[in-house]
Amino acid sequence: MKLQTSTAAATLKHIITYLLVVIFCIIPCLVKAQVINTNTTIDSTKIYGVDTNKVKIVGIQITGNRKTKGYIILREVPFAVGDSLWPNQTAVIFKQASTQVYNTNLFTDVKTTAVNIDSHKIIINIAVKEKWYIYPTPQFQLADRSYNEWIKTYNADFNRVIYGVKFAHYNFSGRRDQLRVFLLNGYTRNYAFSYNAPYSNPNLTEGFAVAASFSQNREVGYKINFNNKLLNYKEDNFIRNSFSVRGTYSKRNSFFKRTAISAVLNYLNVADTIVSSKLNPNYFGANRSNQVFPDFVYAVSYSNTDNINYPRKGLIYGYGVAKRGFGFSGGTNSLVFSGTYSKYIPHGKKWFSNITTAGVLKLPFKQAFINQRAIGQGDLSLRGLEVYFIDGVAAAATKYTLTKQVAAFNIKVPFKIKAIPYVPFKIFAKGYTDVGYSYNTKEFATRLSNKFLYTGGVGIDILTFYDIVIKLEYSFNQIGEKGLFLSTNGGF
Repeated sequence: MKLQTSTAAATLKHIITYLLVVIFCIIPCLVKAQVINTNTTIDSTKIYGVDTNKVKIVGIQITGNRKTKGYIILREVPFAVGDSLWPNQTAVIFKQASTQVYNTNLFTDVKTTAVNIDSHKIIINIAVKEKWYIYPTPQFQLADRSYNEWIKTYNADFNRVIYGVKFAHYNFSGRRDQLRVFLLNGYTRNYAFSYNAPYSNPNLTEGFAVAASFSQNREVGYKINFNNKLLNYKEDNFIRNSFSVRGTYSKRNSFFKRTAISAVLNYLNVADTIVSSKLNPNYFGANRSNQVFPDFVYAVSYSNTDNINYPRKGLIYGYGVAKRGFGFSGGTNSLVFSGTYSKYIPHGKKWFSNITTAGVLKLPFKQAFINQRAIGQGDLSLRGLEVYFIDGVAAAATKYTLTKQVAAFNIKVPFKIKAIPYVPFKIFAKGYTDVGYSYNTKEFATRLSNKFLYTGGVGIDILTFYDIVIKLEYSFNQIGEKGLFLSTNGGF
């Protein structure tokens, strides 16, 4: 009894410590954000005290959009023909319009300018440069989570490579609709199709998406050991088959806020050995090698930033609830609440900071192995612990990054390509620190679960064409490990 009390006290101490760190990280950033927002707000005394005459928008011209429908661009701008603006508002509003159009990910450049007809009338011109939208590209993927895991754990074994072709059209009908087809073979197989039409009604406020996929695996992670490493079971033949179909309804509530409701039907089948007492009878939460179950997801997202792929100013947040299965306990049944909050703050002289907090809660606390993913995925990943799986039924993470832009230059493309006349580069140096906590029941506790976690490091981010970000990070963690990590993201 004394041991249990001591363990509970230690756990409570870690939770309190985590909360204190989060509070002291967030409050200064929020205070700073309020100051910045106050300084960039339009001064109403200037609008109403000095500028007594508005200018009327009598026309909007769009140039450069060969594929994209004009009304898709107009959907993103905060003005319309017939609106009137105060003259000293136009610079701020034009910048906002350019940012919102750019963040559709359809263009490499957007410029919004005005042509004066007379002192009271203007025509607005929105000039865009479209990206390439069609990508029939060969694929070279790894069966592992990262290059680091592939190199360190499997000695860069090329038998673990997945190859094939990916066809993607990111503006299929010119309405920002996306069509994807995957045909992958090798260590695993994956055949997938998806179509996303975000603007399918006349008001351009509602959309839908459909998707289907079939995959096969020769290797299956069946358990996390005490040292937070994934234990794999593999055979020469495929030992895991999965099939899923998904339908999604989405609504754009405003320029920056969206709501989505999804329904998914899943089928999973694994080798009998995986769910046996020899390996993991809790793999599906039941002593069965196949499962059919639905997923129902409700999600709300908000994004208002200067660059959707590499934000330096703005706010992103989201929250949602997901229900797996029709029951409330046993098997694959679960009820999951999740949320994330990211604030991006410019400090001047090309200094920027970002703080991101994310959390997840899964009910009931007794969950099947396939439902226990926690720290190590998405916003819950901690830099410096990428090669570890820290499962849990409740988890939270807070990450702070301070960056400084140290260089910016363009390299001219030697061939005449109108869409890409040069390749831009922006280089950012950064320092960061992450903290997190993942709670799991005693039955599934590991070395890094139920403990306050912290990591840190320094790195370089390279932002290049199509907002592709290459990250090179040197991280350390609380268990004394250090390492160099490479990752990429961004683009479409």
